[in-house]
Amino acid sequence: MRQVILKQSSRGFLRWARELIFVEGHSRDDTIETISRVISEYPDRNAKLYRQSGQGKGDAVRLGFEKATGDVLMILDADLTVSPEDLPLFYRALVEYKGDFINGIRLVYPLEDQAMRFLNILGNKFFSLAFSWLLGQPIKDTLCGTKVLFKSDYLRIAANRNYFGDFDPFSNFDLLFGATKFNLKIIDLPIRYKSRTYGTTNIHRFQHGLLLLRMMLYAAIKIKFI
Repeated sequence: MRQVILKQSSRGFLRWARELIFVEGHSRDDTIETISRVISEYPDRNAKLYRQSGQGKGDAVRLGFEKATGDVLMILDADLTVSPEDLPLFYRALVEYKGDFINGIRLVYPLEDQAMRFLNILGNKFFSLAFSWLLGQPIKDTLCGTKVLFKSDYLRIAANRNYFGDFDPFSNFDLLFGATKFNLKIIDLPIRYKSRTYGTTNIHRFQHGLLLLRMMLYAAIKIKFI
């Protein structure tokens, strides 16, 4: 299971008559059957299930955002290392105009044991410094999956995706680069990052780290040197 994309009308998050979009990523267990069963048990919830034809989180996010019909888009990773209860904080920060793009940051509160490996922490800190310089505004956690923005802004980002190269497997940099291109104010919002209770991460530290460096260099040419 890849992602849960939550659409929300700007009329009020806590009323909770909202759209839940589950994007399933070719799981080898009973994920898709479980989601289908739970959706059928709660017919009053506006919940939908899609199975991605491509691979990876970035593909899942793009599919979920394409299917969402509301004016606020939220990403919640399916491993629930970020609590759904934190999402109203992101919503309020967006609709109260504290920022145009609300980016979760996992490196403020103490991490649970095994929530993030030591080399991953170092990698996150390196990329946060590099991207803060590159984007011209402080970004303390580029790889946190929880991000919130208006769909109107996302549509602009998606329409110009090829400007920075369409090769982001995670969607994090695709969204951050696009937000910078359109001068969106990016706000970091601290969250408590928990250990996953099921499954293993799909991130390969060295392979994906090299890919992220490539993306950063490509974006630097577009942002700093053009």
